[in-house]
Amino acid sequence: MIVRIAGEGQFKMPSDQVERLNELDNAAVAAVENGNEQEFHDLWGKMLELVRSSGQPVDDDELVGSDVILPPADTTFAEAAAEFTGEGLIPD
Repeated sequence: MIVRIAGEGQFKMPSDQVERLNELDNAAVAAVENGNEQEFHDLWGKMLELVRSSGQPVDDDELVGSDVILPPADTTFAEAAAEFTGEGLIPD
């Protein structure tokens, strides 16, 4: 799976980490739906760290489509309320 973090670049996620990313995404959706801003920010940080630490950066000269586009790292809770809905950002 290719994950793009808006403003940062693309990462090839190992298949064994995609499920963990989806779990974090689902938990972030629940935090937004419950109005828990601190929990959302904690989970959002974990999602970004997982992509950055487990994913392999895609070379700038390599053209591949992204399977998932994550919002920028500085996404606010208000912005998250518009994006972290339903099934979340990561397809099940």
